[in-house]
Amino acid sequence: MDFTQLPAILTPDLGLLFWMMLAFLVVFGVLAKFGFPAIVNMVDERNKYIDDSLRKAHEAQERLANIEKEGESILQEAREKQAQILKEAAESRDAIVEQAQQKARAEGARLLDEAKAAIEQEKKAAIADIRQQVATLSVEIAEKVLRQNLRDDKSQMDLIDRMLDGATAN
Repeated sequence: MDFTQLPAILTPDLGLLFWMMLAFLVVFGVLAKFGFPAIVNMVDERNKYIDDSLRKAHEAQERLANIEKEGESILQEAREKQAQILKEAAESRDAIVEQAQQKARAEGARLLDEAKAAIEQEKKAAIADIRQQVATLSVEIAEKVLRQNLRDDKSQMDLIDRMLDGATAN
């Protein structure tokens, strides 16, 4: 293939090639001196920012996991405290009910004893009253019998003799 026959636009001249190479080297030198370090610094800063963000995200995730664990432990502790409080409340309720039952039994026994004592006293009073009434009736009956038997003087004298005989015999 013969390059001489190609149009001038496709075949650069040696002088043009030199100046293009010189311009390229100048631009490359300026970029190498000022542009690439800035770009590398920006890339490094971006890399550091991304690494820092990833580290912070990882720490946040760990904190979240710790907070979830703490939340679960606090919730478990709250459940245990609730169960303990309910247990203590049930025990307290049972103790109060037992005390109330004991007081009721004691009060019932005391009232029963008082009632028995009152009944016994009423019984004794009733027996004493009956005895008094029986004695009174006996005296009245004896008095009526004696009056009927001792209407005349002869029966009175017979009774006196019998009593005197019984008194001297003793």
